[in-house]
Amino acid sequence: MELDNIEKLLEKYFEASTTVAEEEMLKVYFSQEKIPAHLEQYTPLFQYFSNAKKERFTKSVPLQPRKNYYKWISVAAVAVLAFGIYFGLDRHRDYQEQKEAEFVYQETRKALDLLAENFGRGTEKMAYLNQFEKTKQKIYNNN
Repeated sequence: MELDNIEKLLEKYFEASTTVAEEEMLKVYFSQEKIPAHLEQYTPLFQYFSNAKKERFTKSVPLQPRKNYYKWISVAAVAVLAFGIYFGLDRHRDYQEQKEAEFVYQETRKALDLLAENFGRGTEKMAYLNQFEKTKQKIYNNN
């Protein structure tokens, strides 16, 4: 009966459906010296788990505090980003002012060109008036 029970527990164990108590029963069973021949192949597996629990790490591990450079790197990155934004915005403002000044210059130039063109037309009319004035003076001087 016990052998039947052990075989069923082994099947459950390999299907990963055993409880901790059932696994403990398997460990106790395979720690005995009298084990049937067809189950001897599982003995090293359960003995390994028993021995592994007893093992302890006895060497001392020298613990040195790690230097946290990430904090300083992140501070430096934030500082570089802040300077970049500050000077970038300043340059952008300068660029926008320069662009606006160029636009104003072009518009003023157009207005002055238009004024000069109209002034030229006015001087043409003045030339006719000048001719009229000369003719009028000749007429008055002759009379």
